Amino acid sequence: MTGSFMRTKAVLLALLMATVSLSGCFGEEEIIPEPVPVVEEDPRIFVTDKTGASLDMTPINMTFQFSDVGETGKEPSIGITSSGCIFFIAMEKVMRSCDGGQSWEETQDPVACSPTTSDPYGWVDPITDRVFGVQMIGLETSWICWSDDDGQTWMGNPHDSGTTPLNDHIKLASGPWTDSGYGALGQFTSGFYETAVYYCYNKLAGIFCFTSFDGGATFATGGQIIGLATTNGGLHGAISTAPDGTVYVTPRVATPTVIVSKDNGFSWFERTMGSDAGTPNPRKNSEVSTDTDSNAYHVWTGADEGVYMSRSTDSGETWEQESIRISPAGVISTVFPQTDAGDPGRIAITYLGSENTEMLNQSDIDGNPWNGNAHYAPNNATYHLYITFSLNALDENPTFHTYRVTDDPVQVGSICLNSGDCRDIGGSNRNLLDFNDLHIDRQGRVYVAFADGCTDGCADNPNATAADSRDGRGAVYYLASGPSLYVADGELEPLY
Repeated sequence: MTGSFMRTKAVLLALLMATVSLSGCFGEEEIIPEPVPVVEEDPRIFVTDKTGASLDMTPINMTFQFSDVGETGKEPSIGITSSGCIFFIAMEKVMRSCDGGQSWEETQDPVACSPTTSDPYGWVDPITDRVFGVQMIGLETSWICWSDDDGQTWMGNPHDSGTTPLNDHIKLASGPWTDSGYGALGQFTSGFYETAVYYCYNKLAGIFCFTSFDGGATFATGGQIIGLATTNGGLHGAISTAPDGTVYVTPRVATPTVIVSKDNGFSWFERTMGSDAGTPNPRKNSEVSTDTDSNAYHVWTGADEGVYMSRSTDSGETWEQESIRISPAGVISTVFPQTDAGDPGRIAITYLGSENTEMLNQSDIDGNPWNGNAHYAPNNATYHLYITFSLNALDENPTFHTYRVTDDPVQVGSICLNSGDCRDIGGSNRNLLDFNDLHIDRQGRVYVAFADGCTDGCADNPNATAADSRDGRGAVYYLASGPSLYVADGELEPLY
């Protein structure tokens, strides 16, 4: 990615080289001119309170490392095994880097992992290191493959979701067994895998979730779950699990909602929150993260296009009804919020956002006053990748430290949030599809996977237009230096 920091370094280097090359050429006393300082653009660091207002406080000192995966990265998933290998799964490929993102290679088995999809998903079990790659085949069947040796070898099986379409929005996750429901069954049954593996997808009837007893090879139990979305055909976000075995699924609805299971998917209940913040229309997925004490943090894009959060300290039974704003007030448009957590109160959130406040109420792509909704953003609006940390997210007044990590935009122009209503402005603006991803490794280091829509000539052009921003290249940012989300790991140093 080309940015002002890299350009600054290049200018300084050129000045130094020119100075050295001229020394001694004219037989006179050498005069070395002072290098002309080039001021780096505002790196866009924010410290904000629970309303998004700025605080007069020193930000957490953090640096982030960029890695170009080199393949299409639309709808990426990311996970890190205990060996340090990073897995980036998007479209038809499982990509792996075991050197901190310095190089990437395709690693899936073409037989065990059927590469025929437009809706992929990936997951790394944080307990067992099993790596999953999930692919959609048609409207009724999906293919799940897995590896237990960092992607060296793979096994796989199809999962038949039945004859009622649509098998879509496929999601997979794993978590601890509980002592009730399916978990209780495991106490009297041999051969259970170390963790429960969950697989959810939507059909026209709503959300369907299944539990696997054998590590994701088969899903014999489950079905339609309670708390179904009444709009968007039951579309939903990622599955999240807590150390105490609680499972969360987030439907895409007007009032922020979570569907919760405390018995490994045997039964489910629904909880709502965030009626003060709401959600926009069209809307995208929300997500839940959980910390080491099983406190839960639900994040979503609110109706005013900011990123909001509600917290639960009783494993999803009750949730705060007063929403907390995570994104700075100056970020007036956001999409694709993703989150993960470490120790209590230590969370990270990523999202795409725009600071084009000057465009508010100007004409959007439909000729109406723009209110910040990314789906209707003007053709010259710019979206960047933001990463937010909070080390006291459970406090009454939490503090949020936000870095805009991209210098050039991730997208110029609007971002399609409804696949049936996309704009063809020099190519469809659905180039980023539906989500990005964020996960932490065993040391509490944050990794973000995203699809970059503005690359090459678009990235280098300050006057790039929406038509220039139609890529979806896979990319990663990870925390190079800064605080681990696990207290015991302290301050992290660069991997390389």
